[in-house]
Amino acid sequence: MAESPQSSLPSSIVQQRPLLTRLKYRVLAFALQNLIVGPSLFFRDVKAYFFPPAIRPDIIKTYPCRPRLPVRIFLPPHDPIRGAALFTIHGGGFMVGSPHDNDTWNAAFAAQYRVPVIGLNYAKTPANPYPGPTDDIEALLLAVLADPTLPPIRNAALLGWSAGGNLCASVAQRPAVRATRKIVALVPLYPVVDFTLSGQVKTAGRRYKAALGGYRGAGGDVVVGLGELFAHAYMPVGTDRRDPGLSPFFAPREALPKHIFVLGAELDMLAAEAWRAACMWAGRRVPEVAEVPGREAVVGKGELVLESDVDGDERFTREERERYAWEEKDEDKKGGVRWLLVPDTVHGFDQNIGPVVKDEVLMEDAQIKTQKTMRIIGEWLVEGAFKDDAEGTA
Repeated sequence: MAESPQSSLPSSIVQQRPLLTRLKYRVLAFALQNLIVGPSLFFRDVKAYFFPPAIRPDIIKTYPCRPRLPVRIFLPPHDPIRGAALFTIHGGGFMVGSPHDNDTWNAAFAAQYRVPVIGLNYAKTPANPYPGPTDDIEALLLAVLADPTLPPIRNAALLGWSAGGNLCASVAQRPAVRATRKIVALVPLYPVVDFTLSGQVKTAGRRYKAALGGYRGAGGDVVVGLGELFAHAYMPVGTDRRDPGLSPFFAPREALPKHIFVLGAELDMLAAEAWRAACMWAGRRVPEVAEVPGREAVVGKGELVLESDVDGDERFTREERERYAWEEKDEDKKGGVRWLLVPDTVHGFDQNIGPVVKDEVLMEDAQIKTQKTMRIIGEWLVEGAFKDDAEGTA
Protein backbone atom coordinates (compact mmCIF):
# COMPACT_ATOMS: atom_id res chain seq x y z
CA MET A 1 0.00 0.00 0.00
CA ALA A 2 1.33 3.42 -0.90
CA GLU A 3 2.26 5.76 1.91
CA SER A 4 1.43 9.39 2.39
CA PRO A 5 4.05 11.85 1.12
CA GLN A 6 4.06 13.02 4.75
CA SER A 7 5.62 9.69 5.79
CA SER A 8 8.96 11.46 6.22
CA LEU A 9 7.74 12.95 9.50
CA PRO A 10 10.15 12.10 12.37
CA SER A 11 7.32 10.43 14.27
CA SER A 12 3.68 9.73 13.55
CA ILE A 13 2.95 9.21 17.25
CA VAL A 14 0.93 11.96 18.95
CA GLN A 15 3.15 13.72 21.49
CA GLN A 16 2.19 15.52 24.67
CA ARG A 17 1.76 19.26 24.12
CA PRO A 18 3.13 21.91 26.50
CA LEU A 19 1.03 22.55 29.60
CA LEU A 20 -0.07 26.06 28.59
CA THR A 21 -1.18 24.80 25.18
CA ARG A 22 -3.19 22.02 26.80
CA LEU A 23 -4.84 24.50 29.17
CA LYS A 24 -5.67 26.84 26.30
CA TYR A 25 -7.33 24.09 24.31
CA ARG A 26 -9.22 22.84 27.35
CA VAL A 27 -10.66 26.31 27.96
CA LEU A 28 -11.56 26.71 24.27
CA ALA A 29 -13.28 23.32 24.18
CA PHE A 30 -15.28 24.12 27.32
CA ALA A 31 -16.33 27.50 25.96
CA LEU A 32 -17.33 26.08 22.58
CA GLN A 33 -19.37 23.23 24.02
CA ASN A 34 -20.92 24.92 27.05
CA LEU A 35 -21.07 28.65 26.33
CA ILE A 36 -21.61 28.78 22.57
CA VAL A 37 -23.15 25.54 21.29
CA GLY A 38 -24.81 24.32 24.50
CA PRO A 39 -27.25 27.22 24.96
CA SER A 40 -28.30 27.13 21.30
CA LEU A 41 -29.07 23.40 21.57
CA PHE A 42 -31.05 24.01 24.76
CA PHE A 43 -33.22 26.67 23.17
CA ARG A 44 -33.64 24.54 20.05
CA ASP A 45 -34.95 21.65 22.13
CA VAL A 46 -37.26 23.88 24.17
CA LYS A 47 -38.68 25.42 21.02
CA ALA A 48 -39.16 21.98 19.44
CA TYR A 49 -41.04 20.78 22.55
CA PHE A 50 -43.62 23.57 22.36
CA PHE A 51 -43.57 24.03 18.58
CA PRO A 52 -42.67 20.74 16.88
CA PRO A 53 -40.76 21.39 13.66
CA ALA A 54 -42.31 20.54 10.32
CA ILE A 55 -39.38 18.26 9.49
CA ARG A 56 -38.77 15.59 12.08
CA PRO A 57 -37.99 11.86 12.17
CA ASP A 58 -40.66 9.19 11.85
CA ILE A 59 -38.93 7.24 14.62
CA ILE A 60 -36.54 8.27 17.40
CA LYS A 61 -35.12 5.15 18.97
CA THR A 62 -32.61 4.22 21.66
CA TYR A 63 -30.73 0.95 22.06
CA PRO A 64 -29.34 -0.63 25.25
CA CYS A 65 -25.81 -0.50 23.85
CA ARG A 66 -25.89 3.33 23.81
CA PRO A 67 -29.03 4.48 25.68
CA ARG A 68 -27.92 8.14 25.72
CA LEU A 69 -27.40 8.30 21.95
CA PRO A 70 -30.80 8.07 20.21
CA VAL A 71 -30.92 7.49 16.46
CA ARG A 72 -33.24 9.41 14.17
CA ILE A 73 -35.00 7.39 11.46
CA PHE A 74 -36.68 8.88 8.40
CA LEU A 75 -38.91 6.51 6.42
CA PRO A 76 -39.89 6.98 2.77
CA PRO A 77 -43.49 8.20 2.49
CA HIS A 78 -44.26 5.61 -0.20
CA ASP A 79 -42.88 2.65 -2.16
CA PRO A 80 -39.56 2.11 -0.33
CA ILE A 81 -36.74 0.23 -2.02
CA ARG A 82 -36.72 -3.14 -0.31
CA GLY A 83 -33.63 -3.98 1.69
CA ALA A 84 -31.81 -0.66 1.18
CA ALA A 85 -30.88 1.93 3.81
CA LEU A 86 -28.64 4.94 4.24
CA PHE A 87 -26.88 5.65 7.54
CA THR A 88 -25.72 9.24 8.04
CA ILE A 89 -23.18 10.61 10.52
CA HIS A 90 -23.11 14.30 11.39
CA GLY A 91 -20.03 16.51 11.51
CA GLY A 92 -18.75 19.04 13.99
CA GLY A 93 -15.05 18.31 14.47
CA PHE A 94 -15.87 15.32 16.74
CA MET A 95 -16.60 17.97 19.39
CA VAL A 96 -19.97 19.55 18.56
CA GLY A 97 -22.92 18.84 16.31
CA SER A 98 -25.96 16.60 16.47
CA PRO A 99 -27.97 14.29 14.19
CA HIS A 100 -30.60 17.07 14.26
CA ASP A 101 -28.25 19.07 12.02
CA ASN A 102 -29.04 16.81 9.08
CA ASP A 103 -32.80 16.36 9.54
CA THR A 104 -33.66 18.40 6.45
CA TRP A 105 -31.17 16.57 4.24
CA ASN A 106 -32.10 13.15 5.65
CA ALA A 107 -35.83 13.71 5.24
CA ALA A 108 -35.44 14.98 1.68
CA PHE A 109 -33.24 12.06 0.69
CA ALA A 110 -35.64 9.49 2.18
CA ALA A 111 -38.56 11.03 0.31
CA GLN A 112 -36.83 11.49 -3.05
CA TYR A 113 -34.98 8.18 -3.22
CA ARG A 114 -37.37 5.89 -1.30
CA VAL A 115 -34.65 4.79 1.09
CA PRO A 116 -34.87 4.79 4.91
CA VAL A 117 -32.29 7.20 6.33
CA ILE A 118 -30.93 6.60 9.84
CA GLY A 119 -29.06 9.44 11.54
CA LEU A 120 -26.50 8.01 13.97
CA ASN A 121 -25.02 9.77 16.99
CA TYR A 122 -21.79 9.63 19.00
CA ALA A 123 -20.45 11.07 22.24
CA LYS A 124 -18.15 14.03 21.72
CA THR A 125 -14.51 14.69 22.39
CA PRO A 126 -12.58 15.70 24.53
CA ALA A 127 -14.54 13.52 26.97
CA ASN A 128 -14.78 10.80 24.30
CA PRO A 129 -11.62 10.91 22.12
CA TYR A 130 -10.58 8.42 19.45
CA PRO A 131 -11.59 5.61 19.13
CA GLY A 132 -14.67 6.39 21.25
CA PRO A 133 -16.85 7.92 18.51
CA THR A 134 -16.09 5.01 16.17
CA ASP A 135 -17.04 2.61 18.97
CA ASP A 136 -20.35 4.44 19.42
CA ILE A 137 -21.17 4.41 15.71
CA GLU A 138 -20.27 0.74 15.41
CA ALA A 139 -22.50 -0.25 18.34
CA LEU A 140 -25.49 1.70 17.02
CA LEU A 141 -24.99 0.58 13.43
CA LEU A 142 -24.93 -3.09 14.41
CA ALA A 143 -27.96 -2.59 16.68
CA VAL A 144 -30.01 -1.06 13.86
CA LEU A 145 -28.94 -3.73 11.37
CA ALA A 146 -30.09 -6.42 13.82
CA ASP A 147 -33.32 -4.67 14.89
CA PRO A 148 -36.26 -7.00 14.07
CA THR A 149 -38.78 -4.16 14.48
CA LEU A 150 -37.38 -2.28 11.46
CA PRO A 151 -37.62 -3.27 7.78
CA PRO A 152 -34.85 -5.80 7.00
CA ILE A 153 -31.66 -4.21 5.66
CA ARG A 154 -29.59 -6.12 3.09
CA ASN A 155 -27.64 -3.34 1.37
CA ALA A 156 -26.71 -0.17 3.21
CA ALA A 157 -24.50 2.85 2.67
CA LEU A 158 -22.60 4.98 5.17
CA LEU A 159 -22.57 8.73 4.51
CA GLY A 160 -20.95 11.34 6.72
CA TRP A 161 -20.15 15.03 6.71
CA SER A 162 -16.68 16.31 7.71
CA ALA A 163 -15.83 14.49 10.96
CA GLY A 164 -18.75 12.20 10.13
CA GLY A 165 -17.03 11.40 6.84
CA ASN A 166 -14.02 10.27 8.81
CA LEU A 167 -16.20 8.15 11.09
CA CYS A 168 -18.06 6.41 8.27
CA ALA A 169 -14.73 5.38 6.74
CA SER A 170 -13.42 4.39 10.16
CA VAL A 171 -16.36 2.23 11.20
CA ALA A 172 -16.58 0.56 7.79
CA GLN A 173 -13.23 -1.08 8.50
CA ARG A 174 -14.34 -2.70 11.77
CA PRO A 175 -14.36 -6.52 11.56
CA ALA A 176 -17.86 -6.84 13.00
CA VAL A 177 -19.23 -4.35 10.46
CA ARG A 178 -17.47 -6.04 7.55
CA ALA A 179 -18.74 -9.42 8.75
CA THR A 180 -22.35 -8.33 8.26
CA ARG A 181 -21.63 -7.93 4.51
CA LYS A 182 -24.38 -5.30 4.46
CA ILE A 183 -22.37 -2.09 4.08
CA VAL A 184 -21.87 -1.87 0.33
CA ALA A 185 -21.13 1.84 -0.14
CA LEU A 186 -19.23 4.67 1.50
CA VAL A 187 -19.94 8.38 0.91
CA PRO A 188 -17.56 10.71 2.81
CA LEU A 189 -18.51 14.35 2.22
CA TYR A 190 -15.61 16.83 2.61
CA PRO A 191 -14.04 14.46 5.19
CA VAL A 192 -10.95 14.74 7.35
CA VAL A 193 -8.96 11.63 6.43
CA ASP A 194 -5.27 12.29 7.17
CA PHE A 195 -4.09 13.36 10.62
CA THR A 196 -0.41 13.06 9.65
CA LEU A 197 -0.76 16.43 7.93
CA SER A 198 -0.25 19.42 10.20
CA GLY A 199 -2.81 22.19 10.49
CA GLN A 200 -0.30 24.51 8.83
CA VAL A 201 -0.03 22.23 5.80
CA LYS A 202 -3.80 21.92 5.52
CA THR A 203 -4.53 25.62 5.81
CA ALA A 204 -1.81 26.40 3.24
CA GLY A 205 -3.73 24.25 0.78
CA ARG A 206 -7.06 25.99 1.36
CA ARG A 207 -8.08 27.72 -1.88
CA TYR A 208 -9.70 31.18 -1.86
CA LYS A 209 -11.28 33.00 -4.78
CA ALA A 210 -11.09 36.76 -4.39
CA ALA A 211 -13.28 37.23 -7.46
CA LEU A 212 -16.21 35.70 -5.57
CA GLY A 213 -15.93 38.23 -2.74
CA GLY A 214 -17.57 37.77 0.64
CA TYR A 215 -16.76 34.76 2.78
CA ARG A 216 -15.27 32.83 -0.15
CA GLY A 217 -12.60 35.42 -0.89
CA ALA A 218 -11.89 36.75 2.58
CA GLY A 219 -8.75 34.69 3.30
CA GLY A 220 -9.98 32.82 6.36
CA ASP A 221 -12.84 30.73 7.71
CA VAL A 222 -14.18 29.05 10.83
CA VAL A 223 -12.82 25.60 9.94
CA VAL A 224 -9.28 26.93 9.59
CA GLY A 225 -9.56 28.59 12.99
CA LEU A 226 -10.87 25.51 14.82
CA GLY A 227 -8.97 22.75 13.04
CA GLU A 228 -6.08 22.50 15.49
CA LEU A 229 -8.43 22.51 18.51
CA PHE A 230 -10.49 19.65 17.07
CA ALA A 231 -7.40 17.59 16.19
CA HIS A 232 -5.81 18.10 19.60
CA ALA A 233 -8.98 17.08 21.45
CA TYR A 234 -9.62 14.02 19.29
CA MET A 235 -6.19 12.34 19.34
CA PRO A 236 -4.96 10.93 22.69
CA VAL A 237 -1.24 11.10 23.41
CA GLY A 238 0.47 7.99 22.06
CA THR A 239 -1.95 7.49 19.17
CA ASP A 240 -0.38 6.63 15.84
CA ARG A 241 -1.57 9.21 13.32
CA ARG A 242 -1.34 6.54 10.60
CA ASP A 243 -3.83 4.26 12.31
CA PRO A 244 -6.34 3.65 9.47
CA GLY A 245 -9.20 4.02 11.94
CA LEU A 246 -8.01 7.53 12.77
CA SER A 247 -6.66 8.45 9.33
CA PRO A 248 -8.64 6.45 6.74
CA PHE A 249 -6.23 7.66 4.04
CA PHE A 250 -4.06 4.73 5.19
CA ALA A 251 -6.86 2.15 5.00
CA PRO A 252 -6.22 -0.62 2.46
CA ARG A 253 -8.78 -0.66 -0.31
CA GLU A 254 -9.96 -4.17 0.58
CA ALA A 255 -10.94 -2.98 4.07
CA LEU A 256 -13.51 -0.54 2.65
CA PRO A 257 -16.85 -1.09 0.87
CA LYS A 258 -16.87 -1.91 -2.83
CA HIS A 259 -18.49 1.40 -3.79
CA ILE A 260 -16.92 4.69 -2.65
CA PHE A 261 -17.98 8.23 -3.55
CA VAL A 262 -15.78 11.00 -2.11
CA LEU A 263 -17.08 14.55 -2.37
CA GLY A 264 -14.97 17.62 -1.64
CA ALA A 265 -15.65 21.36 -1.43
CA GLU A 266 -13.23 23.40 -3.51
CA LEU A 267 -12.78 26.20 -0.95
CA ASP A 268 -12.01 23.94 2.01
CA MET A 269 -8.81 23.13 3.88
CA LEU A 270 -9.81 19.44 3.71
CA ALA A 271 -10.34 19.32 -0.07
CA ALA A 272 -6.79 18.26 -0.90
CA GLU A 273 -6.66 15.33 1.54
CA ALA A 274 -10.09 14.12 0.40
CA TRP A 275 -8.84 14.23 -3.21
CA ARG A 276 -5.69 12.34 -2.30
CA ALA A 277 -7.68 9.68 -0.42
CA ALA A 278 -10.01 9.15 -3.37
CA CYS A 279 -6.99 8.73 -5.66
CA MET A 280 -5.34 6.33 -3.21
CA TRP A 281 -8.42 4.12 -2.94
CA ALA A 282 -8.92 4.17 -6.72
CA GLY A 283 -5.33 3.13 -7.44
CA ARG A 284 -4.62 6.41 -9.25
CA ARG A 285 -1.58 8.62 -8.90
CA VAL A 286 -1.77 10.19 -5.45
CA PRO A 287 -1.21 13.97 -5.72
CA GLU A 288 1.59 15.55 -3.74
CA VAL A 289 0.60 17.32 -0.54
CA ALA A 290 1.27 20.70 -2.14
CA GLU A 291 -1.16 20.04 -5.02
CA VAL A 292 -4.56 21.67 -4.61
CA PRO A 293 -7.68 20.47 -6.46
CA GLY A 294 -9.82 22.82 -8.51
CA ARG A 295 -8.61 26.01 -10.17
CA GLU A 296 -8.31 29.74 -9.52
CA ALA A 297 -10.97 30.77 -12.03
CA VAL A 298 -14.61 30.93 -10.94
CA VAL A 299 -16.79 28.14 -12.34
CA GLY A 300 -20.18 29.79 -11.89
CA LYS A 301 -23.28 30.04 -9.73
CA GLY A 302 -24.93 26.68 -9.21
CA GLU A 303 -22.56 24.92 -11.62
CA LEU A 304 -20.86 21.57 -11.10
CA VAL A 305 -18.06 20.12 -13.20
CA LEU A 306 -18.94 16.52 -14.02
CA GLU A 307 -16.75 13.98 -15.79
CA SER A 308 -19.37 13.65 -18.54
CA ASP A 309 -19.50 17.41 -19.21
CA VAL A 310 -15.92 18.51 -19.54
CA ASP A 311 -14.48 17.05 -22.74
CA GLY A 312 -16.31 19.47 -24.98
CA ASP A 313 -16.07 22.49 -22.67
CA GLU A 314 -13.25 24.80 -23.70
CA ARG A 315 -13.18 26.40 -20.25
CA PHE A 316 -11.47 23.33 -18.79
CA THR A 317 -8.22 21.61 -19.58
CA ARG A 318 -7.99 17.84 -19.19
CA GLU A 319 -5.86 18.37 -16.07
CA GLU A 320 -8.60 20.54 -14.55
CA ARG A 321 -11.16 17.89 -15.37
CA GLU A 322 -9.13 15.35 -13.41
CA ARG A 323 -9.13 17.67 -10.40
CA TYR A 324 -12.91 18.08 -10.41
CA ALA A 325 -14.44 14.77 -11.36
CA TRP A 326 -13.69 11.19 -12.35
CA GLU A 327 -14.82 7.65 -11.71
CA GLU A 328 -12.77 4.45 -11.67
CA LYS A 329 -14.80 1.26 -12.04
CA ASP A 330 -13.59 -2.10 -10.77
CA GLU A 331 -12.90 -4.77 -13.38
CA ASP A 332 -16.22 -6.50 -12.72
CA LYS A 333 -18.09 -3.15 -12.88
CA LYS A 334 -19.62 -4.02 -9.50
CA GLY A 335 -17.72 -1.43 -7.53
CA GLY A 336 -15.30 1.44 -7.83
CA VAL A 337 -14.36 4.91 -6.61
CA ARG A 338 -15.87 8.23 -7.68
CA TRP A 339 -14.55 11.74 -6.96
CA LEU A 340 -16.48 15.00 -7.22
CA LEU A 341 -15.18 18.42 -6.23
CA VAL A 342 -17.95 20.98 -5.77
CA PRO A 343 -16.62 24.26 -7.22
CA ASP A 344 -16.68 27.76 -5.72
CA THR A 345 -18.05 26.63 -2.36
CA VAL A 346 -16.96 25.99 1.20
CA HIS A 347 -16.89 23.37 3.90
CA GLY A 348 -20.43 22.68 5.10
CA PHE A 349 -22.08 24.24 2.04
CA ASP A 350 -24.99 21.78 2.33
CA GLN A 351 -25.57 22.58 6.01
CA ASN A 352 -27.22 25.51 7.78
CA ILE A 353 -24.13 27.73 7.68
CA GLY A 354 -25.93 30.97 6.83
CA PRO A 355 -25.57 32.48 10.34
CA VAL A 356 -21.83 31.72 10.28
CA VAL A 357 -20.86 32.89 6.79
CA LYS A 358 -23.31 35.83 6.59
CA ASP A 359 -23.07 35.76 2.81
CA GLU A 360 -26.37 35.58 0.91
CA VAL A 361 -24.69 35.12 -2.48
CA LEU A 362 -22.74 32.14 -1.17
CA MET A 363 -25.87 30.60 0.31
CA GLU A 364 -27.86 30.98 -2.93
CA ASP A 365 -25.09 29.13 -4.75
CA ALA A 366 -24.84 26.52 -1.97
CA GLN A 367 -28.56 25.75 -2.02
CA ILE A 368 -28.47 24.94 -5.73
CA LYS A 369 -25.40 22.75 -5.31
CA THR A 370 -26.91 20.98 -2.30
CA GLN A 371 -29.83 19.85 -4.44
CA LYS A 372 -27.59 18.83 -7.32
CA THR A 373 -25.15 16.85 -5.17
CA MET A 374 -27.99 15.09 -3.37
CA ARG A 375 -29.40 14.03 -6.73
CA ILE A 376 -26.03 12.75 -7.92
CA ILE A 377 -25.46 10.80 -4.69
CA GLY A 378 -28.98 9.41 -4.74
CA GLU A 379 -28.77 8.23 -8.33
CA TRP A 380 -25.30 6.77 -7.74
CA LEU A 381 -26.64 4.73 -4.83
CA VAL A 382 -30.02 3.68 -6.18
CA GLU A 383 -28.96 3.00 -9.76
CA GLY A 384 -25.48 1.75 -8.88
CA ALA A 385 -24.39 0.50 -5.47
CA PHE A 386 -27.76 -0.74 -4.22
CA LYS A 387 -28.79 -2.23 -7.55
CA ASP A 388 -25.44 -3.95 -8.16
CA ASP A 389 -25.46 -5.63 -4.77
CA ALA A 390 -29.17 -6.43 -4.82
CA GLU A 391 -28.59 -8.31 -8.08
CA GLY A 392 -25.58 -10.03 -6.56
CA THR A 393 -27.59 -11.31 -3.59
CA ALA A 394 -30.82 -12.10 -5.43
